[in-house]
Amino acid sequence: MDADLPLDALSAPAAPEAGTAPLARAEVLVRLRERIVAFAASRYAGAQAEDLAQEVLVLLHTKYGHLERAEDLVPLAFQILRFKLAAARRKAARRGEYDAVDVDAFPPASDAPDPAAVLERKELLTRLMGGIARLGERCRELFRLKLQGRTFAEIQTQMGAATLNTVYTWDHRCRKQLLEALGGRWEAAAGREGP
Repeated sequence: MDADLPLDALSAPAAPEAGTAPLARAEVLVRLRERIVAFAASRYAGAQAEDLAQEVLVLLHTKYGHLERAEDLVPLAFQILRFKLAAARRKAARRGEYDAVDVDAFPPASDAPDPAAVLERKELLTRLMGGIARLGERCRELFRLKLQGRTFAEIQTQMGAATLNTVYTWDHRCRKQLLEALGGRWEAAAGREGP
């Protein structure tokens, strides 16, 4: 893990050699930033790793500006980073980003009717209209009134039937004749053969 690297990589040598000076706070922060980004990228997405590193550095600059040594800054920076990573994960879970599906891979359901269902309905309507056209005058009139939304009592009055039961009988006989005109099946025979 990058967080477990020795602090020597960031800190200045204990006793400066001739010609070298201890690392300044800015240099420590630059080197620390690289480690923070690498640590965050190993546990999170790359673009967010840069953002998290920037947030950690801003927090170090604003709240902990008094700390100068790498021995103080490194553990503090990684503790802040762990808190930021946990907060980012909670936020993503709240927003449902972990179980989100790609819209291109799984497009949302369309409000438009299914073309196959439209074709089946059109074929059934054509078959029904052809079957009704082959029926007698009374059956065609009965179906026309039923399609207009008339009740059986209204149909009785308009067709001049003696009783309401007469209309029920006509309806039963007309539906039976229509089924025979369609070949004994309401569905189209093609492609619907069973075992």
